[in-house]
This record gives sequence, structure tokens and C-alpha cells, in this order.
Amino acid sequence: MKEANERAKKQNGEEPEVGINADENMGGTTHLNEPVTDEPELETLRNELGEMKDKFIRKVAEFENFKKRSGKERVELIQTAGKEVIVDMLEVLDDCERAEKQMSSIDDNAKEGVMLVFNKLKSLLTAKGLKPMETINKEFNPDIHEAITEIPAPTEDLKGKVIDEIQKGYYLNDKIIRYAKVVVGK
Repeated sequence: MKEANERAKKQNGEEPEVGINADENMGGTTHLNEPVTDEPELETLRNELGEMKDKFIRKVAEFENFKKRSGKERVELIQTAGKEVIVDMLEVLDDCERAEKQMSSIDDNAKEGVMLVFNKLKSLLTAKGLKPMETINKEFNPDIHEAITEIPAPTEDLKGKVIDEIQKGYYLNDKIIRYAKVVVGK
């Protein structure tokens, strides 16, 4: 029978089976075609595969979160890169505002030139993301205001509100870079 199978395979152009079994009672490779049924090992491998898939998915999610977080930090860094320079410029801006209040005695040409420089400085800082806080007649908020003193409120509706501003507060790209120093009505 075995020889007949081998002859049929030769006629079809197939290679005959090579008998690798040393057992005389078993012919050829018949026992190699039987499926391996080692269930505990198979289950262990499935569990390991499931664990590896879970670890892989977690690592991918962690990497995506890292990319988002680092991108967000990078944008914040770019937006606030000149923060120190702008904070130092706030003193110059304060001086310009004080000078503007005192310019009533200067002739119109000189006043116009100074106002031109002042407006240019203001617009440059605004373009960089600087925004002044609006505080007068607003409710006192300790998160954005620094109360210097309290005075009796001139009217009942000004109690607990900002009456005067000693030093202007500023935002840089919606983040507070200087708190407003204010006088609060009590």
C-alpha cells in the first residue's frame, strides 16, 4: 500500500514521503500529522498574548497622551517665551500712563509725539498677547486682585467692589502675569 502511494506521487510529480520514524510499527510521518493537544500550555500562551496586547494598547495610549501633552507644553512655552521681557516692560508702560496724565502742560506737538510712542508701545505689547485687567467697579476677586487697603464705600452698591486701582494688573495670553493692586470698598 505504501509503495503504491509513493508510485502515485511520483506519477503526479510529487516527492515521496520520507520515513523519519525509527519505530518499525509506525510507517512514515503519520504520527507527525496528529495535532498537539497540550491544553495548559496553549491556555498559558493565550493568556500571555492577551497580556501583551493589553500592554501594547496601554503603551500606545500613553505615547499618544505624551504627544498631546508635549505639544500643549510647547505651545504654552512659545506663547510665554517673552514673559520676562514683557513683565519688565510693564514698569515702562506704567510710567507712560503716568506721563500721559501729567501732559496737560505740554504743547500739542510734543504731546502728540509722546502719545504716538506710547500708543506704539501699547499696541506692540498687545500684539504679543498682553491684556490689561478691568478692575474698577468690579467685584473684588482675591484670585486676580491684591487688596492694598479698604476704605468706606461712597455708595452702598460699591461695598465689596474695587473703588480705585493703584497698579494695573495684566494677562499674558490669558494667564495672569501681574496682579492688580486695588483699593476695596467696605
